[in-house]
Amino acid sequence: MRFAGFILAAMLIALPARGESDRVVRVDFSNPGLYPAQWSLVLRPDGSGHFHAEGGTKPKDSEETIEPAKVDRDVTLSGDFTSHVFQTVHDKRILHGKCESHLKVAFQGLKKISYSGPDGEGGCEFNYSTDKEIQDLGETLVGVGSTLIEGARLELLLQHDPLGLDKAMQYIVEASDDGRLQQICAIRDILVRLQDDPHVMERVRKRARMLLARSGS
Repeated sequence: MRFAGFILAAMLIALPARGESDRVVRVDFSNPGLYPAQWSLVLRPDGSGHFHAEGGTKPKDSEETIEPAKVDRDVTLSGDFTSHVFQTVHDKRILHGKCESHLKVAFQGLKKISYSGPDGEGGCEFNYSTDKEIQDLGETLVGVGSTLIEGARLELLLQHDPLGLDKAMQYIVEASDDGRLQQICAIRDILVRLQDDPHVMERVRKRARMLLARSGS
């Protein structure tokens, strides 16, 4: 009987943890004017997730630069950021499909944010939302996707065009300053490689160190 009671207690303790791990936010983004043209991010409450990007036609004006045609990898985002995402998804009207403003505004990319978990599921799709928190969340998540794509680009440049790293790193610093790129911690691995590589420009290594320091890595 004592053994059975122990098993029951262990199961009750495990239930909340398992329920937490079953909660998922998924973001799907598409914009035919970008390359890659579409991506998806699956995020769990602990900050772990998976990112996949591909599709589209490479712009003619970028033929001389290296761009990742496909990105597919596990990612880790910060705890504070992840908590904000899950809280906003729950607190706002995202779960009830009320996001799109239907206003005639410039196309910013189609963002679909969805949630699933033991407590329910739902989601919505929008180009632009008049709800500031939803609009800000969409822009921030797009910034995360852009960061992950830039990280993949740095890996390609390090392998095939080390001299191109200087301009790429300058862009990443500027874009992280103005918010176009978010969660620089998600590309920590390539930044560590760059700061430790004696064969790349010192300016590139310095910027990598600065970005790592900013991201708390």
